Amino acid sequence: MKTYGGARPILAPSILAADFTCLGDQIQAVSGAGAPYLHIDVMDGIFVPSISFGMPLIGSIRKCTDMIFDVHLMIEEPWRHVDKFVECGADILTFHVESIRHPTHVQQTIEHIHHLGIRAGLAIKPATPMEILLPYLNELDQILVMTVEPGFGGQQYIDACTDKIRQTRSMLEEHGLSTDIQIDGGVTQDNIRIPVEAGASVIVAGSAVFRGDPAANVRTLVDAMNGNQR
Repeated sequence: MKTYGGARPILAPSILAADFTCLGDQIQAVSGAGAPYLHIDVMDGIFVPSISFGMPLIGSIRKCTDMIFDVHLMIEEPWRHVDKFVECGADILTFHVESIRHPTHVQQTIEHIHHLGIRAGLAIKPATPMEILLPYLNELDQILVMTVEPGFGGQQYIDACTDKIRQTRSMLEEHGLSTDIQIDGGVTQDNIRIPVEAGASVIVAGSAVFRGDPAANVRTLVDAMNGNQR
């Protein structure tokens, strides 16, 4: 049985920054070093400017690991593709509230993801107000607070997003919820404690993991994330 969340924050390496000539080896390396989640950014070139990868890649790497596949959909009208992403191995599907034109489809998409037996999350861009999430709070397993503008790796962490993480955690606590707060963007060894102390529980890191030795980087980041010094 896969374990989600927990008392300690979780590191989710993002394969957007991985070396695809040895992707399988790098996935095994980060898993062996203690990262339980694998963050998979799906971009369509419409909702965000970049294009990344989709179901064929997810289905291929599903065969080489039992890591939790944390799939972040940066695509227009994601409800159209939910079934396929679940079929190819997603364990968590997080989509952007801004990516759906009709508000009723947000709730329907969350419900459909749950109906298919996996966890559902909503993501918001740095400029999107937290209040947009209120109608869905009780249905969510995860909230993704973007700490960079979605679409490109290697950006710097937006400091103003730290307050948004605090606001999200306060909003959840006011409703008696312990929902995971994920953050994505600009994480380094030097700043990883900032979102954790603000209330984040799942930390996505791309370049900080896959530049250099992925296994060593995971161990360093996990230590820093938990307030330990190597």
